[in-house]
Amino acid sequence: MVSSRTTATTAPSGKKRTEQRLSRADRSSYFARREAAKVLQTVLHGDAKRRAVGSIKSLVYSPSVRNKKATFALVCQTLKYLSIIKDVLDSARFLNAKWKRQEGLMYIIAYDILFGQEILPVGDAEKFLLLQKDAIQLALARLLVRKKVKRVEDLMDLYQISDVSKPRYIRVNTLKLDVESALHELGRQYQVQKDDMVPDLLILPPGSDLHDHPLVRNGSVFMQGKASSMVAVALGPEPGWEVLDACSAPGNKTVHLASLMNGKGKIIACELDNERVKRLGDTVRLSGAAMEFVAEFLMVYESLCVRSVVLHPCGLNMPNRHRSFAWGFFKAESNGSVVREVHAILLDPSCSGSGTTAERLDHLLPSYTAGDATDVAGTERLNKLAAFQKKALEHALSFPSVERVVYSTCSIHQIENEDVIKSVLPFAASHGFQLATPFPQWPRRGLPVFEGSEHLLRTDLVEDKEGFFIALFVKKSITRSLEQSMKVKPGKRNTIMNYSKCVMPFPYTRLSKLLIHPHMRLRTSN
Repeated sequence: MVSSRTTATTAPSGKKRTEQRLSRADRSSYFARREAAKVLQTVLHGDAKRRAVGSIKSLVYSPSVRNKKATFALVCQTLKYLSIIKDVLDSARFLNAKWKRQEGLMYIIAYDILFGQEILPVGDAEKFLLLQKDAIQLALARLLVRKKVKRVEDLMDLYQISDVSKPRYIRVNTLKLDVESALHELGRQYQVQKDDMVPDLLILPPGSDLHDHPLVRNGSVFMQGKASSMVAVALGPEPGWEVLDACSAPGNKTVHLASLMNGKGKIIACELDNERVKRLGDTVRLSGAAMEFVAEFLMVYESLCVRSVVLHPCGLNMPNRHRSFAWGFFKAESNGSVVREVHAILLDPSCSGSGTTAERLDHLLPSYTAGDATDVAGTERLNKLAAFQKKALEHALSFPSVERVVYSTCSIHQIENEDVIKSVLPFAASHGFQLATPFPQWPRRGLPVFEGSEHLLRTDLVEDKEGFFIALFVKKSITRSLEQSMKVKPGKRNTIMNYSKCVMPFPYTRLSKLLIHPHMRLRTSN
C-alpha cells in the first residue's frame, strides 16, 4: 500500500517538474507550431480546390492567432520547403493514416527537424517525428543523391523555389502625423526614405515587420503598397468635396482619400459584405478621420428589410440570397439625396487579384510552383468579373455631378483592364468623360490595344513586385479649368496627372441606368 501511494504521488510530481523545465521559448514554439499548422492546413486545402479562404497574411494576422510573428515565419518557411518536405516524408513511408490527417502539423515539425530550430519532444506529434529523425534525415540525403545535387540550396533551385523580395511601403496618415515626424520615429529602427512619386509614402527595407509598431497600431501610418497608394492620388480629391469610394473595405483607400482632403468634406464608403464592413469601420476609426462619412446598406432576407452599416454591392463573392437584390441597386435613381452632389468616385471593384501574388505570397503555394499561376480560376470567372467591372464602371460614369472617376484593379489581365476601359469608352463619351493621364512620368502604360491606351497606367508584377492598373476619367467640360488650376512653373512637370484628349470614335446609342439606391444612411461627424 505504501509503495502504491508513493508511486501515485511521485508520478504527477515528476511530470510537473518536466513541464517546469520547459522554457517560455519552448512553450511559445509549441503553440506557434499548432497555430501555423492550422493556417497551413487551411491554405493547402484552399489551394488544392483553387478556392482560397484568405491570403496567408490575412489568415496569420487574424485575431485568433496569438503568436503572429512566429506563426507567419513558420508557415512561410514550411511552404518554401514544402516540395522537399513532401518528397522526404513520402520516401520515408512511416506516416500512418492518423498522422496523414494532421499533415499540416507534420509538415511544420518536419521543417523544424530538417531546416529549422531544434525542438523538444513536448507533444505527441513532436515525439513521433523525433523518433523518426534519423530516417527523415537519411531520406533527405538520398533525395540529394537521386536529384544529383550536393546542397539543399541546389535542390531548391531544382524545384524552382524562389523568394520574392519587395520593399516595405508605409503611408503616413497626415490626419495624425506629419511626414517628417514619421521619418524621425521610424528612422530610429529602420533605414527610411521618401518615395519620389507618391506624397506621404515612405520606403523601408524588405522584410521590415511593423505589424506591432506603435505608429501602425495607433493609425499614424498604414502599411499600404505603392501601387495601391497611387489610386487615391490619381483621383485627386479636393477638401470640401463629396467623394464616393465604391468598393471600400478594408478601407485603406477610403482613409487615404480623407487624408488627401485634409479631413474636410464627405466620403460615402460603399461595401456589401458585413464582415468586410467591420474592417472598414475599424480602419476609419483607427485613422482618426473626423470628417463626415456616410455608410449605407439595404439587405433583404426572408422579406425583411434590415438596416446595417454597409453600403453598395461592389463585390461578386456575396451570399446567393443577396445577389439578386444587390444587382437591383444599379437600377435605382442616381440623383438621390445621398449621392446628388458627389464630385468624384473611386472604383476598385472585385477582381482576380492576379497582380498581388507576391503580396499574398502565392508564389509559395503548390499550385504556383506546379505552373498553374496563370490559370487564376478559369476563363469563365474572368469573364464574369469583367462583365461586373464594366457595369460598375458605367454606373460610376452615369452620376451627373461627378467630375472624376478612377477605375483600378490589382489584376494583370487585359480582360479586366484595357478591355473593360475600351468597352465603356462610347458610354463615357456620351456622358462627357475622356481619359486623362495619371502620373505621366510613370514609365509603364496600358497595353496598346486601342487608341488612347497610353493614358492608362500599369505596374509590373516583375519590375514593381505588384501588378496594378489605373484609369482616370475626367469630365471634358472641366478639363480646361483643371489644366489652369494645376499649371506649374516653367521647367517643372506636373507629376500627378496630365489631361489629354483620347479619341472615342464610336457614338453610344443606349444609355444605361445602372444607378445607386439612395436609402438609409448612417453619419459619423464631428
